[in-house]
Amino acid sequence: MLLAIIDIFKGADILLYPLALCSIVLVFILVERGYALRRSAILPDDLVDAVVAGRPITGGEYSVLARVIAFSEQHPNDPDAVKAFTRLELVKMERGIPYLDVIYAGAPLIGLTGTVWSLIRVFSSLSGESGLPDPVKFTSGVSLALSATVLGLVIAVPALVGGGILQRRVEKYAAQLDVLLERILARTTAK
Repeated sequence: MLLAIIDIFKGADILLYPLALCSIVLVFILVERGYALRRSAILPDDLVDAVVAGRPITGGEYSVLARVIAFSEQHPNDPDAVKAFTRLELVKMERGIPYLDVIYAGAPLIGLTGTVWSLIRVFSSLSGESGLPDPVKFTSGVSLALSATVLGLVIAVPALVGGGILQRRVEKYAAQLDVLLERILARTTAK
């Protein structure tokens, strides 16, 4: 099994490096955004409950909701500025997620490029005299040529799934922030 994996990496040849870079960036974005988009960092329950119930606001000091509340209290007569600030916070939540789209589109293309590159080498090794390849070398070469495509697809699938999950999470928070923003604006304009 380990030898098969090593053969797959060898088969990817020079394009293993951009594929490795894609996988490193993929893991970084998924871990970083997964941590940054946890509920307690965006909409802590105690703060949400306080906004909904109209109670004094305490807790969740470093969350997105706390920053929106603080901004609204600093600009009590400017609801448009508060809405713009909230949109800016939503944009910050999406940071890095569009790169996952680039990775899931680009990694298979890089892999396909590696496959074509390797197949060109395999077919160029055909004997000029007989036009027939050595069957063992030929099938081994074709097998290795497909390695880069496999690696590209292995990178693309988590990028597609992870990007979709993170994007849905941001959209869910955006909808919840919209509802809470109306409560916040009603509270600050009533003062």
